[in-house]
Amino acid sequence: MSTPYPFTALVGQDDLRLALLLNAVSPAVGGVLVRGEKGTAKSTAVRALSALLPEVPVVAGCRFSCDPAAPDANCPDGPHEAGGATARPARMVELPVGASEDRLVGALDIERALAEGVKAFEPGLLADAHRGILYVDEVNLLHDHLVDLLLDAAAMGASYVEREGVSVRHAARFLLVGTMNPEEGELRPQLLDRFGLTVEVAASRETDQRVEVVRRRLAYDDDPEAFAARFAEDEAALRERVVAARALLPQVNLGDGALRQIAATCAAFEVDGMRADIVMARTATALAAWAGRTEVESEDVRQAALLALPHRRRRNPFDAPGLDEDKLDETLEEARDDEASEAPEPPEDDPDGGGGGGRPPQGGGPDTPDLPSQQQGPGADDVPAAPQEPAPTAGPGAGEQQAVRAAEPFRTKMLSVPGIGEGAAGRRSRARTEHGRTTGSRRPRGTLTKLHLAATVQAAAPHQKARGRSGAGLVVRRDDLRQATREGREGNLVLFVVDASGSMAARQRMSAVKGAVLSLLLDAYQRRDKVGLVTFRGKDAEVALPPTSSVDAAAARLETLPTGGRTPLAAGLLKAHDVLRVERLRDAARRPLVVVVTDGRATGGVEPVARAGRAARLFAAEGVASVVVDCESGYVRLGLAAQLAGELGGTAVTLDELRADSIAGLVKNVQGMNSPSRRAA
Repeated sequence: MSTPYPFTALVGQDDLRLALLLNAVSPAVGGVLVRGEKGTAKSTAVRALSALLPEVPVVAGCRFSCDPAAPDANCPDGPHEAGGATARPARMVELPVGASEDRLVGALDIERALAEGVKAFEPGLLADAHRGILYVDEVNLLHDHLVDLLLDAAAMGASYVEREGVSVRHAARFLLVGTMNPEEGELRPQLLDRFGLTVEVAASRETDQRVEVVRRRLAYDDDPEAFAARFAEDEAALRERVVAARALLPQVNLGDGALRQIAATCAAFEVDGMRADIVMARTATALAAWAGRTEVESEDVRQAALLALPHRRRRNPFDAPGLDEDKLDETLEEARDDEASEAPEPPEDDPDGGGGGGRPPQGGGPDTPDLPSQQQGPGADDVPAAPQEPAPTAGPGAGEQQAVRAAEPFRTKMLSVPGIGEGAAGRRSRARTEHGRTTGSRRPRGTLTKLHLAATVQAAAPHQKARGRSGAGLVVRRDDLRQATREGREGNLVLFVVDASGSMAARQRMSAVKGAVLSLLLDAYQRRDKVGLVTFRGKDAEVALPPTSSVDAAAARLETLPTGGRTPLAAGLLKAHDVLRVERLRDAARRPLVVVVTDGRATGGVEPVARAGRAARLFAAEGVASVVVDCESGYVRLGLAAQLAGELGGTAVTLDELRADSIAGLVKNVQGMNSPSRRAA
């Protein structure tokens, strides 16, 4: 086993270290989500945390880590008798993004079932993580079916397995820690709310600190054991500090004043539900214990808010996370004033009224190491603004106009790709997936990945006498094995091709167009799609955003999109076709859906309309699903968008028809839209 990087050897990342340590002191805080760019020691810090956790007492031989002091009455390995207790190090169990459902929750032990004819349960990762840490790297890429199982276990503190004739329930209480790069997409709101705390991390811009990071990392890579030995004393001291804070935690008093501040803060920032209040209370209590105090102070509440609220106050995926710290300070001050106005006058010998705020002490005495500085969390002003790209040079007579803000987004009707795909799990189009409802069985092609037990037994049963079966076990051969076929939903590549020419440049019109694209982006976020953005204006087209899982980035590029110039429609379609060609080489299984947002006009160059038609027919020849969002307005309409849709082999919908609550109606499946009668109409 490799020597882990010492926690005390981490350089900087004060908020990250503090959040992890608070969870070590009080697991009831509920875990931490670490958001940040790649290469910022997110995974290193999390893996180093397990070495600081105290040993866990368990019932000897119990695969589900029952507590000897209070064994689980429903433990599958129970009932447990008194005695037989042992201790083991706290576990950190890693959940791979591509793990199967069986690996997470456990399943029937197929080997024993077939060989011995008995039903036996093989525990999964949730059982291994009980009373420890469950770590998910790149948690935002976790498949939806695994997210659902995590949500169930986190909410109930137990895992229920009802499958393949097995009915098992076992305790599954764990500290959930996840890391993610926001550029690769966001988390589902339900899972986001299950993380107690969140921190934003970024690489330091200070030269000295970066030098020290590199120096320590090179030393660790050269000799991990010698490097760990250098920090062994600091690790032991910090471990003792965690144990001492855990022991002090039950004695910490969370007074009415602190509770009022917590409630006022959560109300002021309009967080949903009451989980934020509870997490803030637990975090503030842990902060006080970590600082060696038995009374929660105002600064504890402030720090708790900076860690517990940023990911809970977001209203949609395109809002930047973070808190307005000025508003936070005003709210806390108002809560203090309200409390002071209701409190009796303090005695003359206590002019300050007792207590006192301020930061928790940064050190625990001469014999303890310096604590990570409790740096203020990321505020709204710290969130980097969307990059302002230089506007393209306008063509002749372009008359470029400033970017306009998007109209309010709305709920769109679902657009899907026809047929059944085999792409990444998502929520848009039908697909054959490893996870979903079982629709049948087939002989495996290559490695067997999902056994269809009933079909396998059925295939083997007629041959038992000929194979000389004499015992309870079933004689199964390779030819009997059957692969389960399952149908679920896949995520697609939704490629937006947006007309930013002068014909779209009326401010009210472009605002509505951007609002429609923003709505479709929100829909793509919820359906776990990849998105890309191609724009065309002036003389040419450009890839404003290569295909990515970050719809936030697409929304930011859309917001700053300038307009003006001629309409090189053919260039836009050809650029989109090139993007699809490259993406097909990278991920052939992910099917595309092209959404062209235009009024259908084509100007500039030689025979612009004919060239646009030839470019559109490339998509039709390859069977690419497409939708044209018709942005033409006014009483006189030329119907050019509908003609373009016919060339693409797709359909045209107006902005009004795109709305889910529109009375115009929109056929959900693109295949239905592609019928000859519709094209003729």
